[in-house]
Amino acid sequence: MTLFKLSLRNAKRQAKDYLVYFVTVVMAAGLIYAFNGLVFSKEVLELSVHLSSLPAAIVFASIVVVCIIGWLVHYTTGFMLTKRSRELGTYILIGLESRQVTRLFLMENLTIGGAALVLGTLLGNLLFQVLRAIVLALFGMPYHFGFSFSLRALGLTLLYFVLIYLFAQIKSRMRIRSMKIYDLIYYEKINEDEIIQRSGNRRKTFIVSIVFGVIGTSLIMIGHALPSFAGAACIIVFLYGFFISFSSGVPAYFENRPAKKYSRQTLLVFRTLSAKLATMGVVMATISLLFTAVLISQGMGLIFSSIFHNREAQSCSFDLYIASYDTNVNLSECLDFVHTNIPVTCEMQYPVYMTEDSPITDYLETSADYYRYYPKDTMMKYSDYAALRAMLGYPEATLEPGKYLIHCASYIKEYLEDYDTDVTSNEERLTQGNIYTENFNQRLYLGGNGFEFLLVLPDELLEECTVGSINYAAMTESPVSEAQYISLTDLLNRYTEPGAEDYIAAYTKAQAEADAAFGIVMFTLPLYYLALILTMTTVTILTVHQLSEMNRYRQQFTLLRKLGMGSREMVRTLRTQFAIYYAMPAIPPLFITIPFILHMGQEVDPGILVGTSHPIIILGITLGLFFLIYAIYILLAYTGLRRNVLPYA
Repeated sequence: MTLFKLSLRNAKRQAKDYLVYFVTVVMAAGLIYAFNGLVFSKEVLELSVHLSSLPAAIVFASIVVVCIIGWLVHYTTGFMLTKRSRELGTYILIGLESRQVTRLFLMENLTIGGAALVLGTLLGNLLFQVLRAIVLALFGMPYHFGFSFSLRALGLTLLYFVLIYLFAQIKSRMRIRSMKIYDLIYYEKINEDEIIQRSGNRRKTFIVSIVFGVIGTSLIMIGHALPSFAGAACIIVFLYGFFISFSSGVPAYFENRPAKKYSRQTLLVFRTLSAKLATMGVVMATISLLFTAVLISQGMGLIFSSIFHNREAQSCSFDLYIASYDTNVNLSECLDFVHTNIPVTCEMQYPVYMTEDSPITDYLETSADYYRYYPKDTMMKYSDYAALRAMLGYPEATLEPGKYLIHCASYIKEYLEDYDTDVTSNEERLTQGNIYTENFNQRLYLGGNGFEFLLVLPDELLEECTVGSINYAAMTESPVSEAQYISLTDLLNRYTEPGAEDYIAAYTKAQAEADAAFGIVMFTLPLYYLALILTMTTVTILTVHQLSEMNRYRQQFTLLRKLGMGSREMVRTLRTQFAIYYAMPAIPPLFITIPFILHMGQEVDPGILVGTSHPIIILGITLGLFFLIYAIYILLAYTGLRRNVLPYA
């Protein structure tokens, strides 16, 4: 048999034995190609001028992904070398030269990588269509399926994979060629040494690591750059110290407690767990650290997505909106431009008034999580309010005699219901009426319909009140284009002298949606990209380790069956081993990411993360997505292991 045929046969066997690893590399190649497709897609880049920075963001994320996949390939290649060291040493014993064995191992792994790249490219074309559809939908553009193949995306993906496999194979080549036959044959029996030998030092390390974990999580929750970096360093110390001391301390714990050691299946589970943890302490710590990064990436991705989406919905409800603090402004030139270039279906110009004092703002500032934006409370005539509601298609709001209405953000409605205080205007006293919470341009940084709340009073009571801003709202036949918005903004800039205190600004619903879409594409998609790659990589390493022990498990349970252990008891034991093994690296990240995500959700402007975007719901979705993927890998590993280890159970 030629060296090529032997390497091809071995590659097929490895792909079968390490199917989870092969599938993960295929999926990684598909994701890399799909995101590279966005980099070179003119259709996507032409959606907005701001997307010119998208290629840089994706390339940066891809570099991180390449490092992650490179670690997976490097680690798994080294693991394969360990498990096949006796076979490779046998090849040298029967006459092959060391360089031929090195070339054989290199060809096997390159064959697996090449096959994964080809299949990943085919999968990547489908994934690119999914990403393309998502991006077009975010920008409100129609999607039409069209199979496309990008040579530049393929070339960049190929470059990434060459770098990944080149690094892994150089390390393996150096290792094989530097080892003697004896070292190769017995290389599989070499385990990771216990770093901490004495039980007293283990206990001290365990306690110190817990302290570092608490300090690190607290520092990260502060939110500033320097404390966050210090917190990240403390968390790394915590994870490695925890697993090194915990994996070394488990045997000592049971050795001093024989009653627990010999109860039920504890001895079997204990021996298997101690053997695993004693040889995988550092690996478990690394995987746990990456799990922490996965949960933070997913959580922050959902937070960013909710922020962009909710701010867009709350910022501009009208197709076109212009606001000016200069109450004497003449918008005739601006309106001439609008009427000439933008097809308007309905429009109105109206003032927003200011009260003489600020009782409601003062109340919200002390009672709710509210930021004072205007010095006084804001008011609007009922006729203007009714007309604006009709423009937006909202139900009619009835103003009863002797009452005033409130339009506010949903999160402060309960506070205003409790307030229920009379308002005096033009010497007439009004009681509180209905409260409405639809989106109504109340989260603008300049000249909105109040900031988070607005009082609606009878027209005649506001005639003598102070005007705070002059606003213009319009609905159009078609969305205002980005070019029209830029031209209108340039025109409005002429109204404001440099350094002047009076400001004027324009907003469009289409631009708010585009800004939200831009934020999601630039921040959320790369975070999901990283989280998915990290999840697949880390779980694959855990699963490869578990499946590689299949022969040992089979021998172990065959012996136990001969000794009289029942099938149900063996299944229960196998499940317990699986549960402990997969739970070990997943539990510590929960104590870090749960408070971190909840804290970050509270740091957002009030009223943004509400309803289905509440931080608790975001946390639930984050954990649900992570453990869903985790459970799929666990189920595949458990099914395969049980089928081969306990076929009779």
